[in-house]
Amino acid sequence: MSFFQSLILGLVQGVTEFLPISSTAHLILVPWLAGWKFDPKVAFVFSVLLQLGTVAAVIAYFWKDLTEIARATFSGLLKRRPLGTEKARLGWLIALATVPAVIVGLAFKPFFESLHRNPIVVAAILTLGAALIVVTEKVGRRSRGLGSITWRDALIIGASQSLALLPGVSRSAATICGGMLCHLERPSAARFSFLMSIPILIAAAVVAVKDLLDLPGFAAYLPPLAAGFAGSAIVGFASIHWLLSYLARHPMNLFAWYRLLFGAGCFLLYAYRT
Repeated sequence: MSFFQSLILGLVQGVTEFLPISSTAHLILVPWLAGWKFDPKVAFVFSVLLQLGTVAAVIAYFWKDLTEIARATFSGLLKRRPLGTEKARLGWLIALATVPAVIVGLAFKPFFESLHRNPIVVAAILTLGAALIVVTEKVGRRSRGLGSITWRDALIIGASQSLALLPGVSRSAATICGGMLCHLERPSAARFSFLMSIPILIAAAVVAVKDLLDLPGFAAYLPPLAAGFAGSAIVGFASIHWLLSYLARHPMNLFAWYRLLFGAGCFLLYAYRT
């Protein structure tokens, strides 16, 4: 993978990680559309490690919230009142929401990795994901704020995150829709989605680092990876800010239309090439 290719994919990762259009699908489909040929194992490791850039972005954007949550959580433990404040409670809810995807991801890791090798399957999942967005917009009442999230809501949103292990579903789409199906307001669902993304993305990146170290001549991949990391971090920060602002005033149907059009384009290209 060249420096240029890694930078482009880093920018793609930054744009698509937080928008409900699936960063994984784009990191698979963009090289396929461009005719770039990568070793499947290298491509998978790179796609996960590029998420470190967007992890940096979400940590930077929510730094104040994260420090307050961490401080309240540890203070609650020391005082033997772990749920004594709203911030401490939110910290435990984020931890709880992380559990389902970790369990499913570890149990079925080879299966999910195998799906990354078939671009047309990824395009199909991306396209079908539009239905999730449309249905959610119809069903969700959007009447609750972030402070009203319960343990049941956290488990539902966490279970929704497990769907994002299918390449093309989109982690942000699954979790934001999960929150909206619990009748959270769009911005509140998005904020909880972004906060709960941090543990799962870090865990996935740790596994990918191990896989990177197992690759022959892994040091040669570090310079292009650094370029991709920088691109995804900068653009990811801007994407978070834009999406929160957008969802405060607009439904998510725009992203459903994008998924349908992009998926249709992939199917037409596949038909042309075959």
